[in-house]
Amino acid sequence: MQKISKPGNLLFGIFLVALGIFFQACGSEEKKAAPEKEKYVIPDSIVSTLRIDTVKTSQLINAITLTGKVGFNEDNVIPVFSMVSGNLQDIKVLLGDYVHAGQVLAVVKSSEMAGYGNDLINAESNLRIAETNLQKTKDMYKSGLASMTDSLSAEVGFQQAKSELGRVNRVLKINGGNTQGDYVVRSPIEGFIVQKAATNNMAIRGDNSTSLFTISDLKNVWIQANVYESNISLIHLGDNVDVTTLAYPGKVFKGKIDKVLNVLDPTSKVMKVRIVLANPDYSLKPDMYASITVTNKVNRQTLSVPSEAVIFDHSQNYVLIYTSKSDVKITPVQVLNTVGDKTYIAVGVSEGDKVIASQAILIYDALNS
Repeated sequence: MQKISKPGNLLFGIFLVALGIFFQACGSEEKKAAPEKEKYVIPDSIVSTLRIDTVKTSQLINAITLTGKVGFNEDNVIPVFSMVSGNLQDIKVLLGDYVHAGQVLAVVKSSEMAGYGNDLINAESNLRIAETNLQKTKDMYKSGLASMTDSLSAEVGFQQAKSELGRVNRVLKINGGNTQGDYVVRSPIEGFIVQKAATNNMAIRGDNSTSLFTISDLKNVWIQANVYESNISLIHLGDNVDVTTLAYPGKVFKGKIDKVLNVLDPTSKVMKVRIVLANPDYSLKPDMYASITVTNKVNRQTLSVPSEAVIFDHSQNYVLIYTSKSDVKITPVQVLNTVGDKTYIAVGVSEGDKVIASQAILIYDALNS
């Protein structure tokens, strides 16, 4: 016999069904009420300042960054020595000073110079005596009181005394020409004192192999750059280089590789290359560290964009393809190389695409927010 449900249970079931339908309806209304995310539109105030560039086909340029150090142009460096022994006095210059050709750098009190002065006095006296003797002998010869031999001997003595005076004068001139016992050290060229090993009251020897001063004009300098073995095949004589320094981070010095030293240092395993740079304003100082970017063209065409247009985020490079202020697309790209203000792209864009080349990071963040 079938069991009849109680009226209370039936009403409770109907209530539960109605409650479920009510909540389902409320949820649907909430979903309908949720607004859609608005598409980002670049404000007019930003659009007016944007730089929009075009993807172009360019010749690929390889770039290698080397380290190096600024040095003297060794063809324009003059070491200054003392030609005599003595005691160094009255040093007039400091390291880094600019000097002119002929400018006095220091004075050496020297017994050798005093000896050269005495030699000059003796030679002048001997010449006067020889000249007087010659004149008297000639007079005696005319009077028959002296022979032809006596006259010729007097002439020889005069010529020898004259020759000796010339020799003494030349020696004195080579050593500065001072007859008071001083050797005056002068600068042979215009330039800067780039090395100084002289101090007051220092005893020096004429055969000392250490220079008192070293002078360089610094109007051009050499940079010795280090090339590791793995990069040797990418470096060529005449390659263009861009040089930057810590002292002038925003300034680029242009030059070329003018010498390749085709040997490896046995310790560091690097090959040296030399770059000669003009230095008219003396910005580059010896021993400055430098970063050298070597560029050379490759026989290959590829797409390029301004470097400012490339955004690196989460291990991926992107550019922003611009169609209109309301239509900007984030596009991943594969970068081949970056040289200065130009970045070379392998895939991801097409020639003629418009890319945002200024404030790209700002717009990228806004599109992702």
